[in-house]
Amino acid sequence: MFKSVLSWQWGGLFLAIAFFASVLLVKPIGVSTQFVIADGILWDVLQSEVVVEDMGAKSGYSSPNPYLNKSGGKYAANIAKPLNYSFIFVLAMMAGSFLSAFLKGDKPKTNEQKVMPEIWRARFGDSKVKRYIWVFIAGFVVLFGARLAGGCTSGHMMSGIMQTSLSGYLFALGMFGTAVPLAILVFRKKG
Repeated sequence: MFKSVLSWQWGGLFLAIAFFASVLLVKPIGVSTQFVIADGILWDVLQSEVVVEDMGAKSGYSSPNPYLNKSGGKYAANIAKPLNYSFIFVLAMMAGSFLSAFLKGDKPKTNEQKVMPEIWRARFGDSKVKRYIWVFIAGFVVLFGARLAGGCTSGHMMSGIMQTSLSGYLFALGMFGTAVPLAILVFRKKG
């Protein structure tokens, strides 16, 4: 029923509309900063002096942590008041992903297929522990790289290219220039 509506072409069109509307109405999309905000929220719950009200700060909040105090306490303000556009956007992305997976027609048939794609099993075997360890390491490296670069693929590449930013094109070139050869190397056939 939904298969024809949820093809990758329609998904690409809806993504383009969402990005365009975001840039036009609010601001360019970026996601990785919200991981910092989520961490900060948890940290602030455990240690209340991480974010404090500060009328001298541009945002009205500050932090003894220099990273959270960037841009006049902008991150500190987002931690103190997380119900903002960016944080809600990330939550909506997760909800949309679950909805998309639910509506998609070609679901994995078995639990094994859900846990481990066939391409992984064919190349690296059936060990779930090995899969989870490598997925965690890969996720950590991607997130570390995104924060090191000051943004993720959503902000640098997708929003950047949409705004015809040279840095967006260079980021995309660097990302695909690294990802494609690495994927070919990692998933090459044995023997």
